[in-house]
Amino acid sequence: MSSQQEGTFCVHTTGSRPKLVVSADGRGVVSHAGSRLLADLADATGLTGSFANVLGRLRPRGTGHDPGRVAVDLAVMLADGGEAIADLSLLRDQREVFGPVASTPTAWRVLADIDTTALAALRTARAIARESARLQAAETRRGIRVSHAGGRDLPGLVLDLDATLVTCHSEKEQAAATYKHGFGFHPLLCFLDNTGEALAGLLRPGNAGANTASDHITVLDAALAQIPDAHRHGTDILIRTDSAGGTKAFLTHLRNLRQQGIQTRFSVGHPVTEPVRRAIRALPRQVWHPALEQDGSLRGSAEVADLTGYPDGTRITVRRERPHPGAQLSLFDLDEGLRHQVFLTDTPYGEGSVQHLEVSHRAHARVEDRIRCGKTTGSGRFPSRHFHINAAWLELSLTAIDLLAWTRALLLHGELADAEPKKLRYRLLHAAARLTRGGRRLHLRIAVTWPWRHELANAFACLAALPRPAT
Repeated sequence: MSSQQEGTFCVHTTGSRPKLVVSADGRGVVSHAGSRLLADLADATGLTGSFANVLGRLRPRGTGHDPGRVAVDLAVMLADGGEAIADLSLLRDQREVFGPVASTPTAWRVLADIDTTALAALRTARAIARESARLQAAETRRGIRVSHAGGRDLPGLVLDLDATLVTCHSEKEQAAATYKHGFGFHPLLCFLDNTGEALAGLLRPGNAGANTASDHITVLDAALAQIPDAHRHGTDILIRTDSAGGTKAFLTHLRNLRQQGIQTRFSVGHPVTEPVRRAIRALPRQVWHPALEQDGSLRGSAEVADLTGYPDGTRITVRRERPHPGAQLSLFDLDEGLRHQVFLTDTPYGEGSVQHLEVSHRAHARVEDRIRCGKTTGSGRFPSRHFHINAAWLELSLTAIDLLAWTRALLLHGELADAEPKKLRYRLLHAAARLTRGGRRLHLRIAVTWPWRHELANAFACLAALPRPAT
């Protein structure tokens, strides 16, 4: 019997990698060193202090870990890509870099103690930190980024609302069957398109209605409360949703906000109903215009047109295009040989061509990318059987998304200023470094061979130069 038949194999290397002797006794080595950037940014924006103030009552007899600091550490862990509360061990086991970090049972207790009152206080604390981040951006001459669509800048702020499904693989409180025959939750979220910040979210059972007006109103009001007064009043705010936001109650609420000095406009999807189909068929050929790509160029395979508006000034706009392979088509689409999509907007005539209004509405699709990235930052997996703990987890997930957005806006340049969380983690947050001491100081030494060492070092330098909020 040959040696291979006896279970002994000869391995022939095909590359030139050096042989290694692996041991588990390294000292002074730090992994995920770039995540310290997130923790320090939470301090610099006042988020850590604000969380400590509002959660102070949860600290038993003033002993043990500060609940606000525990909440920030959880948000940092989620921004770093952690998926479970036990992943706090990555920060806890590197005490020299991250300081004292709570144990897993302590973190569980903090989350369990966040009731409805504490959750509302956390949202207020996030708004305070967001205002500080805005002021820091203004003082560093960065300001709030402009949203783009169709090769043009969109004025003011753009808020995108959308719901998503999160699958649960075990029984959890208020988890339920979803309309896609799954099981889990159906949270409704709102993102600021200008910066990618996660302004608000509402955890809902899996069977919650997609077009529930009261939930849309709750999330929108919570999102507007996150915007500093200087921007909430006197700034154009465009609200975009899919057809789930096209309810009469929600649109009435948006109009009523204008009476409170909030300059809202809406752009919401609308179903292709029978009256809409009749109106589309009656449109003369000359009213159709070529649609635009997101870079402003003409899209030859698609056209847009205005339909007759509602008496209250709402415009109905339709887009038709040749369907791509695999597109889901209605009987009307099959009959016409084109795919049709309709949306409503209250932007007055003369304040934007139908082409630019349509391409601006289509940019609402970016919210799908926000949600996808959010699911890798905590909102794709809920840890507890108890609904109120999962609601607190969602709020910390939104906080983690904000930390990443503020990092891009305040500390990064070039392509990293637009990078998704996956790229930021791979290039910056998960960088390894050595810890050394000298001159009574602790030095974090990024590997000289790390390709993005200069970007990470520059981010720490920008963080050190940020003006701190008054305490």
